[in-house]
Amino acid sequence: MKKKYNVIGLMSGTSLDGLDLVYCEIKQNDNSYSYEILNTKSVEYTPDMKDNLKNAIHLSALDLFELNNIYGTWLGEQSRVFIQEEKLEVDFISSHGHTTHHQPKKGITYQIGSGQHLANASKHTVINDFRTNDVALGGQGAPLVPIGDMLLFREYDFCLNLGGISNISFQKGKDRIAYDIGLANMILNYITQKINLTYDKNGDLARSGKINEILLEKLNTLEYYKLPYPKSIGYEWFLKEVIPIVDKTEDTIPNLLHTAVRHICEQITIQVKNNTNKKNSSLLITGGGALNTFLIDILKKELQNTATIVIPSKTEIEFKEALIFALMGILKKENKINVLSSVTGAKRNSSSGIIYYPQ
Repeated sequence: MKKKYNVIGLMSGTSLDGLDLVYCEIKQNDNSYSYEILNTKSVEYTPDMKDNLKNAIHLSALDLFELNNIYGTWLGEQSRVFIQEEKLEVDFISSHGHTTHHQPKKGITYQIGSGQHLANASKHTVINDFRTNDVALGGQGAPLVPIGDMLLFREYDFCLNLGGISNISFQKGKDRIAYDIGLANMILNYITQKINLTYDKNGDLARSGKINEILLEKLNTLEYYKLPYPKSIGYEWFLKEVIPIVDKTEDTIPNLLHTAVRHICEQITIQVKNNTNKKNSSLLITGGGALNTFLIDILKKELQNTATIVIPSKTEIEFKEALIFALMGILKKENKINVLSSVTGAKRNSSSGIIYYPQ
């Protein structure tokens, strides 16, 4: 059993801000793991690529399969450039892909980025498709990051990721529990795109706005928030349940953003308070939302006397998910558990993912 791996982790999230590549060294000591992030790179999507990924949900099956292959080749090309630029020694590449469809109740989850095309283009072994097996076992196929929270970030009571979606992870007795809380950058970026802004830097626009009470109530009463975990959401849910509410609300962009931030923070606060029995828990926050200073300010006020918010380095904020997918690839390679049934609701834990070799 190898004690040290040098792996590239690839991550593309629902916020569609681009591809994250992390080159890391992960060491194993008995059943504990440590990591060092050695190199990172972010590749912003071109407008065409962004549109293709955003609209993939509407494609025919044939066109979706074609995009799967094209995107897999592109991932491989980006990986190859990264390796050549930094002169990296790589054991393998571990890729999340990009989620286009996620309907676990129907047994469907699909992350494009063909593993074989990726392997051929990068000329390296690839491990990907970490969600399908869990869904086949009756699970949500999400969230997957909690295995990394448990093995690499166990010192924190809660791990919160603020990507397109907000999800939380924590220990409950012997089990790791995690689920998608609900909205995060997905709604904020959707609102800013109405004025041709990719995102609201530092939450400055949101900070200048005021609460729209009607919008806040509509968001807070979404049916998803009443469901027990395990649970997860995808772009389809956002498209069907959230966009109509936002589009029917006539108000200024700052007010819409301010209200959305308040909503995000209220839902996070409910989940943290419901799942702690300590006087002051530690809450690690990563993902793009951790850079939204207005959102973090509101969350600190909401959680005062309940949890201390920990914001790590910018590198960990932006690349923690890619790092954990690198770890998941290692666990697959070692035939160890990398998807937790306590998180997803599957029949059992599993060692998920598919290994592809370059041809």
